[in-house]
Amino acid sequence: MIKICLTTDVWRSIAIEGYICITAHYVDDRWKLNSKILTFSAMPPPHSGNQLAKKVLDCLKDWGIEKKIFSLTLDNASANDTMQKILKDQLCLQQGLLCDGKFFHVRCCAHILNLIVQEGLKLVDSALHKIRESVKYVKWSEGRMKMFEECCEQVGVESGMSLSLDVATRWNSTYLMLKIAIKYERAFSSLQLLDRNYKYNPSSQEWRRGQKICEFLEPFYEITNLFSGSKYPTSNLYFFQVWRIECLLKEYMKNGEDDIIQSMASNMKEKFDKYWEEYSVTLAFGAVLDPRMKLELLEFAYNEVDPTTSKEKIAHVKENLVLLFDQYKNRSLTASSSRGAISPSWCVARGRGRSLTALNAFKAYEKRTAAQEGRSALEMYLDDKRLEMNEFDDIDVLQFWESHKQRYGPLAQMACDILSIPITTVASESSFSIGAHLLNKYRSRLRSSNVEALICTRNWLVGYEVCENGEKGDDDNDYNPDIVDDHDGGNNDNEENDDDLATMSDYFRLDREEMA
Repeated sequence: MIKICLTTDVWRSIAIEGYICITAHYVDDRWKLNSKILTFSAMPPPHSGNQLAKKVLDCLKDWGIEKKIFSLTLDNASANDTMQKILKDQLCLQQGLLCDGKFFHVRCCAHILNLIVQEGLKLVDSALHKIRESVKYVKWSEGRMKMFEECCEQVGVESGMSLSLDVATRWNSTYLMLKIAIKYERAFSSLQLLDRNYKYNPSSQEWRRGQKICEFLEPFYEITNLFSGSKYPTSNLYFFQVWRIECLLKEYMKNGEDDIIQSMASNMKEKFDKYWEEYSVTLAFGAVLDPRMKLELLEFAYNEVDPTTSKEKIAHVKENLVLLFDQYKNRSLTASSSRGAISPSWCVARGRGRSLTALNAFKAYEKRTAAQEGRSALEMYLDDKRLEMNEFDDIDVLQFWESHKQRYGPLAQMACDILSIPITTVASESSFSIGAHLLNKYRSRLRSSNVEALICTRNWLVGYEVCENGEKGDDDNDYNPDIVDDHDGGNNDNEENDDDLATMSDYFRLDREEMA
């Protein structure tokens, strides 16, 4: 029986209406990672922990999956902490969580990383003032942009990349602004000579500082992109990347060349310790169940951070890993016994099938032999030789477990569930981006049931596909205003379309039986 991991978040539309998105993440029978929106429904205030928990629980009961939940990934809002506690208690009462929900709550890594980097950027706001104002000045009008392009031609700088102004709430936009603006340093100097009104040209020292800050932010930008992957498992990436962040911050704290960079790293390390002083045990399992890493990676990382506590931390992870595996092993034995005794397949094998059944019998013999030797599937896996990282850099971890499910039995199912844990709420953020296209200033009065039907149907049919240009494949073209526009000043000329939307709503619910 598959286990399902959830992400959920709340969004406010342009019409100031609240919506909650609940997304299920699981590995299907083909061992492919799936992300399906279960609901994108209206969420009226108050958005308290109690109300959020009730909404999520009602959704799970509606789908019939309240006993199939493994984890819930959330950001750090206080209401979410309350919600997950209530939800965990309710699911434990129904015996729906493994290990009494010990591994249920997962914090969104991208959100934590955002808080960490924002803490560092508070110190450099003034240092980046002139660069930010220069970008703003050029982008203010078409005439200035044309003049800037002429300056680029004069100094021999290609103007292929458009200047980008950062957004206060998104630190990665600051990185992208710096990365692009630094390439046009000479063009800005030329602009100062041509345009007397331009008075924000940074000095050489300010450009060098901007470049150092950009280099400082680059690895965090790369890690954020890794964390935010939705097409592949990410829980196996968590441990190594969080360890990498800690090492980077410690390295920059020792950097005596630039006081601002050193202060940034120091402030960010304080925020890091607040959230990640102890790495998530649940997500550390993801690294252990990556055949290229196993416990060796944890031993290496813990030794680098603090050799005095390394053995203790490894023992803690291993203890919890055994605890969880025992639950899967017991479930597997219960399922086997419920099927009853089966006659040996080779007794009735005839012709072509005889060699296949004999092979299966041999595999069963291998399992029994390992059990007789007192070695569990987990012990066999940990004892087996680790795959070399250089040779298997682009391995599909899920495919590895599919090809080894006969050897490792219940451990393969456990790996399947752990690797499906999303370490960010990016799936919800993606659905909110779609919602922002659907509900805009020209079309803001769609009924919430119709919004849910459109977004969920799109997700179940085409998922989160992305075009080659990096934009959503059908955000701009799927939603025809003539069909779905409900913004008519009170006279609804499109009521005939409500039945069509209701039919779409029913369509994505047809797969409920498969999930349940």
